[in-house]
Amino acid sequence: MSTASKGKLLIIDDEDRLRKLLARILQLEGYDLLEAATGKEGLRQLESATVDVVICDVKLPDTNGIELTKIIKTNNPAVEIIVLTAYGTINDGVTAIKNGAFDYITKGDDNEKIIPLVSKAMDKAILQRRVLELENKLNLKFGFERIIGSSAGIADAIKLAQRVAVTDTTVLLLGETGTGKEVFAEAIHQASPRNAKPFVAINCSAFSKELLESELFGHKAGAFTGAIKDKKGLFEEANGGTIFLDEIGELDHDLQAKLLRVLESQQFIKIGDTKTTQVSVRILAATNRDLQDEAAKGNFRSDLFYRLSVFQITLPPVRDRKKDIAPLAKSFVQTYATKVNKHITGFTADFLQKLEAYNWPGNIRELKNVIERAVILCDGNELDASLLPYEFNIASIKTENSASAFELAIIEEQHIKRVLNHTSGNRAEAARLLNIGIATLYRKLKEYGLE
Repeated sequence: MSTASKGKLLIIDDEDRLRKLLARILQLEGYDLLEAATGKEGLRQLESATVDVVICDVKLPDTNGIELTKIIKTNNPAVEIIVLTAYGTINDGVTAIKNGAFDYITKGDDNEKIIPLVSKAMDKAILQRRVLELENKLNLKFGFERIIGSSAGIADAIKLAQRVAVTDTTVLLLGETGTGKEVFAEAIHQASPRNAKPFVAINCSAFSKELLESELFGHKAGAFTGAIKDKKGLFEEANGGTIFLDEIGELDHDLQAKLLRVLESQQFIKIGDTKTTQVSVRILAATNRDLQDEAAKGNFRSDLFYRLSVFQITLPPVRDRKKDIAPLAKSFVQTYATKVNKHITGFTADFLQKLEAYNWPGNIRELKNVIERAVILCDGNELDASLLPYEFNIASIKTENSASAFELAIIEEQHIKRVLNHTSGNRAEAARLLNIGIATLYRKLKEYGLE
């Protein structure tokens, strides 16, 4: 579409004279035009070009325009269709609208209506295209598309999450800290029928019992000291949408009972209130604890556990996703290099080998932190192993089932490099931090070729 164009139209009509006349009129109005004499040709044009509005005759040589409307709207929901009918029967018009047509007009009699009608249809089509573009951007930012990895464990988790997302079922996300449970919760919400409504997340371990109850359910003015006005809780804020309760295993026993009531009836009572508040909220929860074991010990209500765990998804730790480390690291390098305005193209094979040899107790969260640190320290176009924390060199040595003097020398050399980098080359300060004499440092620099 040229910058001067008002949009692109496709006219499907087997009457050459009328089709070309209509095309000429609309071209003079500033629209780009495509033409087709049959339904089949029209569908082919729609496959190869981005069309905003279709003007389609009811009677075509190979199909009926009203049936063609249904096919076009199924394949191209953002395209608006104006149906042309020779006789203008009410039945044709009603069926066309039911099949998704924007409007219909009678040939010949309504010539003065075609230009304003096309203008209205074009406005709607362009608006719908923008909405679809925004939805695609949201999916990239919050949907399953943002989840990186193709290892068996993560692929299985994504498949399960996609299956349950379209339902209203409560989901319990399990896994170690830092495995991406909130990312999965956001993706489930984004793929659900509730995606136009709020997604609200709260970490249940971050608040005291009293404060968490107020945060979740709200309170009335005067309910306690400092409650000077009514406050909506997060369940009310999430009404119509989704609430994500992270670290659900930390929830106080009294609050567990209140949450159970919300799950069973979608009702709760605010602090200081006497009447119930009704909401419609989908609940997603996450924990790194074994809730079944906690329930057996009496630390977690078993009835709440069974309500929360209708559908469980376990996210694998990074140490079980070795093949995903490279794509995850590449993504984080791009993100943080852009953030600090550096041109970093990637990382060395040794850098990646050390990432893959490490055990990752902090999982994806730790990987992000390590990459961000390396990007900040990097002075070149590529991340190398010298930018990794000290423990990564130890981890890589441990994986080799030996501890030769040569391997220990590598660790020592890398550590000296990092300390010198930290002191901006000040050798006296580096010697002090290393707790060795300056003469010893100079000897080691010579030994490792670092002078």
